[in-house]
Amino acid sequence: MQIRYSDAELEALLADDESELVERKGSMSGEAPNAIREAICAFANDIHNHRRPGVIFVGIDDQGRPSDLPISDQLLLQLADMKSDGNTVPPPSMSVEKRRLRNADVAVITVQPSDAPPVRCRGRIWIRVGPRRMLASAQDERILSEKRRALDRFFDAEPVPTSSLDDLDLRRFTDEYLPGAFSRDILASNDRTIEQQLAATKMVASVDDPRPTVTALLTLGKRPEDFLPGAAVQFLRLDGTGLGDEIIDEERCAGPVSDIVRRLDEKMRGHLRTRVDITSGPVERRYYNYPMQALEQLTRNAIMHRTYEATTAHVSVFWFDDRIEIHSPGGPFGIVTEQNFGAPGVMDHRNPNLADAMRVLGLVQRYGVGFSIARAAIGADHSERLAFEPSNGWVACTIKAAS
Repeated sequence: MQIRYSDAELEALLADDESELVERKGSMSGEAPNAIREAICAFANDIHNHRRPGVIFVGIDDQGRPSDLPISDQLLLQLADMKSDGNTVPPPSMSVEKRRLRNADVAVITVQPSDAPPVRCRGRIWIRVGPRRMLASAQDERILSEKRRALDRFFDAEPVPTSSLDDLDLRRFTDEYLPGAFSRDILASNDRTIEQQLAATKMVASVDDPRPTVTALLTLGKRPEDFLPGAAVQFLRLDGTGLGDEIIDEERCAGPVSDIVRRLDEKMRGHLRTRVDITSGPVERRYYNYPMQALEQLTRNAIMHRTYEATTAHVSVFWFDDRIEIHSPGGPFGIVTEQNFGAPGVMDHRNPNLADAMRVLGLVQRYGVGFSIARAAIGADHSERLAFEPSNGWVACTIKAAS
């Protein structure tokens, strides 16, 4: 349940010293933005299990007095962007608002305890001990991993009963995944066992229960389809405009998600066609029938947000002469409905741990902006060329070829 503090409760928190639930920042200069991100991470981890939101007051100095910092819309947007700018993963549940406290305007960041700790900020796990932020120790990470196991409600965090560490490519984990998940200095001083590293990145249930999770098999599995039969993308190039037309190219892209994405990108690039314009200006211009950036965003979105639970269905990419259709199993999830699907700012995660892993692997950069990037890549006529058809069990996306 989301908790929103009343003005009286915020005033009481302001009257107290900085604590495990309170931090103050009088300005946004220097290292203040980074310190705020670290505080957000620490409050989300809630290492001492307060089960109450942590609050960051921006515009209040260390003595609890208003600092006369202008609380502008630009400042509020800057603070709100800290949720989804890719620095803090998984994205914390937080709100940013202007409140009138002590006869002054104050920016209030309210951070809810995470359901999926540990939360990392720029590759580091921060916790709150009294009024101080500090890096989590191995024992702290163990506590957070055990909390996650108790709180987990997402299928992608569930351990797969019949799997073991032998089913994971641990070289891929150490060489590719860890450098993206943690900063260099943390890795350089790392004294964790492989089980501790896997638990801290949510790849196993816990140190004492090293069964791979669904996310681990999808990202590091040697043969993910042995456990998740739908974990693949089927690509078909048809010579015409209907499914009954001749198939001129096909491939089933399988394996770890990074391999799927790489092979699918190669396949799509191979079918792009260009048109050369030498008459409308002094320099020749080349136009693709589809913007590759849009195809990347839309297919990655389908892989990330599909359902993997209790299904053998896979993502399908149908490439016709006049359009591309991307079909993804699993309808809208959470606050996303058939009515608001695709609306700017409306997002939820069926697979938050997979989303985190795909960001770590460099397959996505930011959360909740894929559709916006796709629309921008298509251009001014995106409303005519791009369409979504969400339903109870599927989401179909259609992108028409450029004329």
